[in-house]
Amino acid sequence: MGLSIGIVGLPNVGKSTTFNALTKTQNAQAANYPFCTIEPNKAIVPVPDKRLQELAKIVNPERIQHSVVEFVDIAGLVKGASKGEGLGNQFLANIRETEVILHIVRCFEDSNITHVEGSINPLRDIEIIETELLIADMQTLEKRIERLTRMAKSGTDKEAKAMLEISQMLLEHIEQGNPVRSFQNKDERFFALDKELRFLTNKEIIYGANVDESGLSEDNKMVESLREYAKKNGSEVIKLCSKIEEELVGLSDEEQEEFLNELGIKESGLDSVIHLGFSKLGLISYFTAGVKEVRAWTIHRGDKAPVAAGVIHNDFEKGFIRAEVIAYEDFIKYGGEAKAKEAGAMRVEGKDYIVNDGDVMHFRFNV
Repeated sequence: MGLSIGIVGLPNVGKSTTFNALTKTQNAQAANYPFCTIEPNKAIVPVPDKRLQELAKIVNPERIQHSVVEFVDIAGLVKGASKGEGLGNQFLANIRETEVILHIVRCFEDSNITHVEGSINPLRDIEIIETELLIADMQTLEKRIERLTRMAKSGTDKEAKAMLEISQMLLEHIEQGNPVRSFQNKDERFFALDKELRFLTNKEIIYGANVDESGLSEDNKMVESLREYAKKNGSEVIKLCSKIEEELVGLSDEEQEEFLNELGIKESGLDSVIHLGFSKLGLISYFTAGVKEVRAWTIHRGDKAPVAAGVIHNDFEKGFIRAEVIAYEDFIKYGGEAKAKEAGAMRVEGKDYIVNDGDVMHFRFNV
């Protein structure tokens, strides 16, 4: 199970520069003109988790395997994208495949960097993109309603009438300028519809306020207005400086920590985005720890032990017998599995056990 984050934004707001910095790669060409990013650049990034290093100090494995996040740098958007302007159609298709949207907005002035709209206004930029996403959802739903109407009239599909009803309710909601995520009547029909159409405005959004170095220590007026907007819409803001993030590339973990401390920052933009993305989607990590590898596995909060086992291999879930579980804190406290077991800190859990974040687990199964 992975997390896919689509990085979006108007041209020249620092989107591709942020992608380069966040993924510690330089695949996305950053240039001072629109549509620099044509095809979506993708990068698989390890999820930062210091607990893995602490486990490795005890187990001394051959390798450490992090959970991963896929970042997708998606082509810049302009007004009229939903009608095919610019690279809009391609943009909309690419973003539909991601789980979380990281919407980069520029929150600093720089006369050397042009803006496609001629001025710096984060809320206007957000409105442009979110309007295009809303129109795209409306068009997608209208096409589905046309098909459902024909099916309901023919009587060939008994569920068509029920799906048509929820679709028409949702369309009315969208036509009033509301995103799909704020729709109240989310029943089984809605979730089936969303699974099929993958509504763009039903995705979780994180706003990335791209500031200059001076804007890191204190919010400027643009960031303040962005935070106010996000709060009203149930979203959150991560403030980052893409130039600073680029400077972190190539530094060791210790050097990064020292550099961030000097700037008064607790964690990098990458860490903030991933941690918030996990939180938004209700994801957690559990660990397996052996001499071959110490590894993090991503599951949904609330998943039971057999489901967690199935993330490793389907056979583990099918033939699940029991799970041997040690809380991360106990594993560290007692210095490993053997001593934790001696201290009575290892638990044997069955099929109904709900896995906790940080559990160190060993599964018993029979196929």
